[in-house]
Amino acid sequence: MVDVADKLAYFQEVTGLEDPDLCTEILQTHGWDLELAISSFTSSNQTSASTTNSDSQPRDSLNRTESASGSGSVADPSPGLAWKLVALPISVISGSLGLVSAAVGLGLWAAGGVVSYSLGMIGLGSGRGGESSARLVSVSSAASEAMDFVAAFERDYGTTRPNFIGEGFVDALQRSRDEFKLLFVYLHSPDHPDSPVFCERTLCSEAVAAFVNENFVAWGGSLRGSEGFKMSNSLKASSFPFCAVVMPAANQRIALLQQVEGPKSPEEMLTILQRVLEESASVLVAARLNAEERRNNMRLREEQDVAYRAALEADRAREHQKREEQERLEREAAEAEQKRKEEEEAHERAAREAAEKEAAQARMRQEKALSLGDEPEKGPNVTQVLVRFPTGERKERRFHSTATIQSLYDYVDSLGCLEVEDYSLVSNFPRVAYGPEKRSLTLKEAGLHPQGSLFVELN
Repeated sequence: MVDVADKLAYFQEVTGLEDPDLCTEILQTHGWDLELAISSFTSSNQTSASTTNSDSQPRDSLNRTESASGSGSVADPSPGLAWKLVALPISVISGSLGLVSAAVGLGLWAAGGVVSYSLGMIGLGSGRGGESSARLVSVSSAASEAMDFVAAFERDYGTTRPNFIGEGFVDALQRSRDEFKLLFVYLHSPDHPDSPVFCERTLCSEAVAAFVNENFVAWGGSLRGSEGFKMSNSLKASSFPFCAVVMPAANQRIALLQQVEGPKSPEEMLTILQRVLEESASVLVAARLNAEERRNNMRLREEQDVAYRAALEADRAREHQKREEQERLEREAAEAEQKRKEEEEAHERAAREAAEKEAAQARMRQEKALSLGDEPEKGPNVTQVLVRFPTGERKERRFHSTATIQSLYDYVDSLGCLEVEDYSLVSNFPRVAYGPEKRSLTLKEAGLHPQGSLFVELN
């Protein structure tokens, strides 16, 4: 079920009434039947507008309506461009692409567009008895009716004719707004005796057809068709042939600029159309200029938006690059700091290990020096040993002849003259290397007593 507020809002949009209390009262009077309320309001509004126009401007209406009974001369134009507003039938509006909506008054061109409201969208598709949707003219039906009229007209009167478009009336009105042209309307009465002559001699004359095609959007409808019949009622067509020039207006209305009733010669028709065109020229030019200005402003805004987005993207890219550079510098600084700490720790560790090694070697030298005991005095059982180092340094010491070769190694180690631990003691003549297998020999057994000369050979 459609919400009451939605119906009220739609009724205000269609009728142009702003007083919500009045709109609510009208809707309540019609049992909240939206279509019935709109139709009733539109019909009463048409009657009121027609009566007001007849009472207040009888001379103007007569001057702007060309009748067949006159002398054939064109009456002088009355002040103002639009002399009457005509409300479109609700079925014509609902059956087209949407409702014509524009900020237009008398003498102003439609600057709005098509507001797509469909009665079915707000819950009227299943009205009373399920017949509501059947009463609406669908888009395809309106277009089909228009195309059938164009085909029949061309079949009867040839190809030299106004280029009636094969679209519904509201679509044709929208096209005229988009092209900044007035809408030329021809309502065809097939049964009227003047219709064939008017179509053949006037409407399809080369001059009139070319002028209409050049300066207007043309729409035609037959009184035997649904839209043609409804538009004849809306435009109050009382005699035929009937032509009109209209343009969009606000609140689902059209501004009737000129209507021509009765037969007219090509010259009379051209004079009438030329006059309407001249009167509306400034409006059309202003509308075209306004539209061009809107397009330029829109294009400028789009260009500004593109430039802004590009500048924003560039700022983001620079910020991203700056952030990445900052992160890289921070990362490199952290890595350098980590490397520095690791180097310091390695240096400290190496120094500590060197100190520990040095301390261990010092202890080892001290222990080995203590293990040697005191140097014995010279005697028959004492061996004099000379040790030469790779650096050329020489060291001498006395040992008991019963001391082992290991004692000589301990002696060399206790001196601290070597930085390596892998070495051998070797005698010159004869050359004998005292390796691990000979370290248990005594100096006397090794042939070094009473005096031995050894040198240190690095392995």
